[in-house]
Amino acid sequence: MRNKRLADLPEGVDSPLNAAVSARDRSAVQMATEAVKHKQCKLAFQPVMQSRPPQGVAFYEGFIRVLDETRRAIPAREFMPQVENTPVGRDLDCVALEMGMRTLIRNPGIRLSINMSARSIGYARWSRLLEKFLKRDATLGERLILEISESSAMQVPELVVDFMDRLQSRGIAFALDDFGASNFSFRHFREFLFDAAKIDGQFIRGISRDPDNQALVRALIAVAREFEILVTAESVETPEDAEFLVANGVDCLQGFLFGAPTVSPPWIGKTKAKTGT
Repeated sequence: MRNKRLADLPEGVDSPLNAAVSARDRSAVQMATEAVKHKQCKLAFQPVMQSRPPQGVAFYEGFIRVLDETRRAIPAREFMPQVENTPVGRDLDCVALEMGMRTLIRNPGIRLSINMSARSIGYARWSRLLEKFLKRDATLGERLILEISESSAMQVPELVVDFMDRLQSRGIAFALDDFGASNFSFRHFREFLFDAAKIDGQFIRGISRDPDNQALVRALIAVAREFEILVTAESVETPEDAEFLVANGVDCLQGFLFGAPTVSPPWIGKTKAKTGT
């Protein structure tokens, strides 16, 4: 039959969908590999705003971008899922860390968060890079925030706890990314001692009109408060959503309402405006 279901294809025969997905994954890995090899990577910066007066920028988040053959900056969501468990994924963590630390050196007035995976903790090159910059300037740690997702932290929790314990003593803060998105056990807050938690954007978008997400976010905020953890809401896109979040005790807000990630450092324009240049 011409309308034979894809599920009934003989064993070993890929469906057109599977073939397309495999080709996409290979393309993403190849693009990221080439970008790392030829140093075609950038950080895109997005402001994270204080929810209360003076309501300025609390810190910036640096997102890794790779440049394709046309030098277009490709967001991490288009390649990171395919490479995060490959050697090039660890290399991208190194690139993001090095670019982030150099950004902190050049701009002593900012704080910056960088995403990392638990896979980087045991990666000698990543550790050497961090140590090199901290030896160069020990105060860099006080302006660095490392973000680890729930799912990554739970892969090797004992390793992450030890890693955080060693680096928090050097001033580095840790944020739990994608808070609420996976089966992160609340008892782990006592073990991990995160400094901050970022509520996953899927619960934030449109929250002012969604009673279910409102209840969930209130519960997440309450848990974070029990452990004295700073709470950031991601993906804030409307004034109404921001108003609800501020009223319910969120400390920081991040999203398109305040600015999209940009490879042009957003603090440069603000500095010029203040100095009148």
